[in-house]
Amino acid sequence: MSDEVVRHTTHRPWPLPTEPWIMAQTWHDLLFAHWPVTPAALTGLIPPALALDTVDGAAWVGVVPFRMTGIRLRGLPAFPGLSALPEINARTYVTAGGKPGVWFFSLDAGSALAVATARRWFRLPYYRAWFSIERERDRIRYASRRTHRGAPPAEFSARYGPIGAVTFARPGTLDHWLTERYCLYAVDARGRLYRGEIHHAPWPLQPADAAIERNTMATAAGIELPPSAPRLHFARRLDVRIWPPRRLRA
Repeated sequence: MSDEVVRHTTHRPWPLPTEPWIMAQTWHDLLFAHWPVTPAALTGLIPPALALDTVDGAAWVGVVPFRMTGIRLRGLPAFPGLSALPEINARTYVTAGGKPGVWFFSLDAGSALAVATARRWFRLPYYRAWFSIERERDRIRYASRRTHRGAPPAEFSARYGPIGAVTFARPGTLDHWLTERYCLYAVDARGRLYRGEIHHAPWPLQPADAAIERNTMATAAGIELPPSAPRLHFARRLDVRIWPPRRLRA
């Protein structure tokens, strides 16, 4: 049976990898909360092999809470108890070899097994965390608190939801630049750089509002967010395919 997700690729900035994807996920009730920062605010937090991606001289830091279902390896079903979990990540945007992507300062997840697996296989800075997520009509009540031993403390608590119709960001706009990213970057303990390709349909974005009560996700990474209100987008659902990370040679 053909995979409907990977049949539509005309929106991608480069072709799909030639090798098969290895993991499927579905993301739900996702909030993009973005703040502009000076590039100097991220000095020392990005590997030298990566170039910080900026718009009009500003870098952007995102805090992204959501939940996942349907997590499975290619050719296998989703296993009960292992196929769904909440996640929140703190990120910025970088580029290498002409491919703009995501750099994660942290990814907190509600599964010890998922955290251990992602740290080992994908070389990503995952941390164990406690979560509480409730649906209140069209709004999401979301809370997380990092519980990973030895990690910097980090918390997030907010009520958020959509306040408008679905739109698809046009290429060349800031919203497109912030959301339409089709790879991530990571480094291992020896400082070697890896790229992981991902694929999904264009983001079905809705304008959003959020009452953020507590947010120390960026602070935990050594970043001071500005006092201005964040740029907010909501996405109800997105199906995603993930490829194994590949080492990039200098």
